[in-house]
Amino acid sequence: QVQLVESGGGLVQAGDSLRLSCAASGRTSSALAMGWFRQAPGTSREFVATIKWGWSGDTPYYGDSVKGRFTISRDNSKNAMYLQMNSLKPEDTAVYYCAADAAPRNFRDSNDYDYWGQGTQVTVSS
Repeated sequence: QVQLVESGGGLVQAGDSLRLSCAASGRTSSALAMGWFRQAPGTSREFVATIKWGWSGDTPYYGDSVKGRFTISRDNSKNAMYLQMNSLKPEDTAVYYCAADAAPRNFRDSNDYDYWGQGTQVTVSS
């Protein structure tokens, strides 16, 4: 089992920046792929970003709506993952979830992740 705990959410204004953190514990060897999803009220869970561990280095992937504004990173020595969010927009408002899996078949599909955090609220005011 892998336990995930998010932190760093809050209320910011449009154009501001925010950094989310996700701390992993337990069987972290099963968390080769770690990602962020978000869910706004009345919507389905949306892929934000994923970072996949590799022998030659970690590889990030981004959803189209955040590409160029958000940066995902991980510190494997600390079993931690981060999401730096810049130029935030009101449409970024959602609960952000940290997710992990050993090898998701489709890293953009939330159904392919076995482990989830409890979520952290991000609210961007206009």
